[in-house]
Order: sequence, then C-alpha cells, then structure tokens
Amino acid sequence: MANVTFVTHDGEKHEAPLTEGTSLMQIAVDNAIPGIDGDCGGEAACGTCHVVVDNAWSDVVGTNDEVEEDMLAMNPEREPTSRLSCQMTARESWDGLTVRVPEFQI
Repeated sequence: MANVTFVTHDGEKHEAPLTEGTSLMQIAVDNAIPGIDGDCGGEAACGTCHVVVDNAWSDVVGTNDEVEEDMLAMNPEREPTSRLSCQMTARESWDGLTVRVPEFQI
C-alpha cells in the first residue's frame, strides 16, 4: 500500500495510507493529521489545507492551477512548492510522498 508522510513544523511525522483518487486533504482529515482542517470541504476557498511539497516530489505531483494560485497568494507562509492539498488527487505512484504542514496551521 502507498503512503504519504505529513511533517509538522516541529518535525513530527505522521504517515497515512494513500487512497488513489482521493484528495490529499481528505486523506489528512481522515487520518487526523494535525494542521490540515479543510474547512471549506475541498473547494480551494480557505487555505486550511496548505502543504509544502518536498522538493524531490514537486515535479511528480504537479503545479497549481489559477484558483489554487489565487488562494495561496494570500498565504504568509507560502513557499515555491506550496499546494492546497484539497487540489491534489492522490495516485499510487506517490508512494513515499512527503509534505510539510506550515507552522501557523497547527
């Protein structure tokens, strides 16, 4: 089974099983990952599912679309590989993916 690792700002790692076709946000919420709230339910309207994709994975998981980009532009902890996890549809090929949860979300 494929897994994803969420790393909180203090370095604590939380591993969760990837379910292909499910958003990374939903995987985080289903597994009680600290800092991933998904308040808007995955509509890219709140930014409470912001993650920073490990540089080694940024090309694999893809880039932002315009809606995601607009939401991330308002985020003070935005980084070049920032994504909204609600807009990331998991794939089995993402086994081993690591993302970081920004400090302000915890």
